[in-house]
Amino acid sequence: TECVSGCVCPEGLFDDGKGGCVEQKDCPCTHNNEWYSSGQKITVDCNTCTCQKGVWSCTDNVCYGTCMIYGSGHYITFDGKFYDFDGSCEYVATQDFCGDKNPSSSFSIITENVPCGTTGVTCSKAIKMFLGVSNDTQSNKEYKEIQRDVGGDVQYWNRTVGLYLVIEASNGVMLIWDKKTTVFIKLSPDYKGKVCGLCGNFDDKSNNDFTTRSGLQESNALKFGNSWKQSPMCPDVTEEIKPCDLKPHRKSWAEKECSIIQSEVFKICHSKVDPAPFYEACVHDACSCDSGGDCECFCSAVAAYAQECTKAEACVFWRTPDIC
Repeated sequence: TECVSGCVCPEGLFDDGKGGCVEQKDCPCTHNNEWYSSGQKITVDCNTCTCQKGVWSCTDNVCYGTCMIYGSGHYITFDGKFYDFDGSCEYVATQDFCGDKNPSSSFSIITENVPCGTTGVTCSKAIKMFLGVSNDTQSNKEYKEIQRDVGGDVQYWNRTVGLYLVIEASNGVMLIWDKKTTVFIKLSPDYKGKVCGLCGNFDDKSNNDFTTRSGLQESNALKFGNSWKQSPMCPDVTEEIKPCDLKPHRKSWAEKECSIIQSEVFKICHSKVDPAPFYEACVHDACSCDSGGDCECFCSAVAAYAQECTKAEACVFWRTPDIC
């Protein structure tokens, strides 16, 4: 399937993967199961890759990292690890105060999670952002500022972009919030490997993202999540909640609605972003949202997948008068 010399083409020519023979300079490249001809460019994160002689040649810009917290307890870390954690407490989403590695702190972002629905799953109700001196709190569509008199001053700006409130700080931290249950935290490359919390450590390796507050590697999402709670008074989470088992009558509705993620509508994105974890998260949320707002939960879950598709340059028009 790749550009390799062999006994399929005349001497000096290469199989182009489509049944033809080409010179080496015209060899195509593959990315996410799609073929690109020589000279074509694609964007991956913040880098541009060009197909040259069958091999991708990419720029090596260092990209911003993004962590996403959405719906009822779904997390995607800066390094792309997907997990669920349903704790009812305040937790450190990310901070740059991580013990010995980085003893000083220039920011921390705390998420306050509360039960939503009757099954025990939790959603992010408020986000607190500490930047040097000032501290912004956002909860249930409100936004207020509280002054603290410690640490250096960090400038920040807030603006509204479409559905989102965006807060951008001069220290390379950005918070994007949809005023409901989806939060994106973006960090500049300077923080690579220097942060900790539920969003992981941003070192481009997802296998060590479950590092607890005491610096230990954990394999269990619950033990990892519990270590980042702000107050020892909150109870630890001891078991993973499966809302569809608790509300079996909602399961078939949830699966039917969420199947849009795996349908033709999103086909262009399937090879770029794996739909499976987003589909499972959608079914989980649609089952758990049983005290009103169930359509909003479903829509937020599909929007989360659509957002990742957009990041991977696969724009999908999925909202219709009937859906969200």
